[in-house]
Amino acid sequence: MPDIQTQKKQKEYEEYVKQVTPTHSLPLNMARAFLIGGLICAVGQLIMNLCLGYGLGEKEAGSWTSGTLILISVLLTGWNIYPKLAKFGGAGSLVPITGFANSVAASAIEFQKEGQVMGIGCKIFTIAGPVILFGIFSSWILGIVYWVLKITGVM
Repeated sequence: MPDIQTQKKQKEYEEYVKQVTPTHSLPLNMARAFLIGGLICAVGQLIMNLCLGYGLGEKEAGSWTSGTLILISVLLTGWNIYPKLAKFGGAGSLVPITGFANSVAASAIEFQKEGQVMGIGCKIFTIAGPVILFGIFSSWILGIVYWVLKITGVM
């Protein structure tokens, strides 16, 4: 059975943990995520509408929109603005194209001090590598399945 001194220390520690543990409001976090995610999507739609307004086809406008969102995300990451947006907006900043561009750029920036080849060249694929590998491998598997189904006359 713990003595009184141990119980007192344990209670003091529990109080300390309560003081330093950040409290989160789920509705507030959801609102922030909605705001930041919606803002990113609205910017994407604005870029898309501008491209369509300049006479680009839907495919070309989509490509320009994706490329521009990636560029903006990488620039904001380099200027240390995207991490602040991510801290404020949480999951809302993880809109796939901008969140992925941010994670790739952030790992490149983090390891640039190790040099161009061993730092940026190798570490940039820390996050991008598995995603790219999975994408290529799964598309290869699906291609084989499609090819087999085409040969057998199912499709």
